[in-house]
Amino acid sequence: MIDTHQILFFSQIAISVILIILIAVQQRGTALGAGFGGSGGGESYSSRRGIQKKLYYATIVVSALFIILGIAGLLI
Repeated sequence: MIDTHQILFFSQIAISVILIILIAVQQRGTALGAGFGGSGGGESYSSRRGIQKKLYYATIVVSALFIILGIAGLLI
């Protein structure tokens, strides 16, 4: 039988994998441009649009969920 600790543990692992993927997808475009002499992030300002904006908000939501699950794991 699965108890609460196991559910929290496996859900935190799943959320952490999702969070890693979201962060890697966001960083992929900027790392190549900065590596080849493009704008390195601090030189020019560009607003987030479309899928970039959704990925940004999804990363915030998933990271908050990860923190909540970590605190819940400590309290239970």
